[in-house]
Amino acid sequence: MEPDYQRVDQWFALRVKGRSEKAISNVLIDKGYPAFLPTYPFRNGRSLTKRLVDLPFFPGYVFCRFDVCRRLPILKTPGVIHIVSIGRAPAPVDDREIASLQKAIEHQLEAQPNEFLTVGSKVQIVQGALAGIEGILLEFKNSLQLVLSITLLCRSVRVEIPTDSVIADSVPPLRYLKEPAIAHERQLQ
Repeated sequence: MEPDYQRVDQWFALRVKGRSEKAISNVLIDKGYPAFLPTYPFRNGRSLTKRLVDLPFFPGYVFCRFDVCRRLPILKTPGVIHIVSIGRAPAPVDDREIASLQKAIEHQLEAQPNEFLTVGSKVQIVQGALAGIEGILLEFKNSLQLVLSITLLCRSVRVEIPTDSVIADSVPPLRYLKEPAIAHERQLQ
């Protein structure tokens, strides 16, 4: 008799048809899959007719939680192009990265898309409503910013955080100038 292995659902990034992220996310939810589409408000239009629209932080991608061994219903969803993979194997997104993004959006933090950062001090907020969020700490225009990254996609989001949510003895923040690499080099000097 073959052993019964427990299947564990994981988060995966789905590459989807452009400008259809919200519709595809809703279809996946209707099928019973947890889907996540992080968005931010953006003023669209000319100065007289500006209106607020929600744009995806990661255009062309929707996150979905499912068992990779049962991925056919996901791939058959209209508009889904493929599951982001390394080689031929679908690559799961780190649960902590998704949880951090979900928590930041849940608390309606002011957020903007940001360049993907690979340098800097990775910290975890340990107190307050944002406890548990992990990211790279920056200082930008005299306020603390936390960069949340989805490593698999090499994309990031920058959120403003209250100064009292980071413990005083944590790693000092990077000063974010124009380019993250320049900011890191100047801090090392």
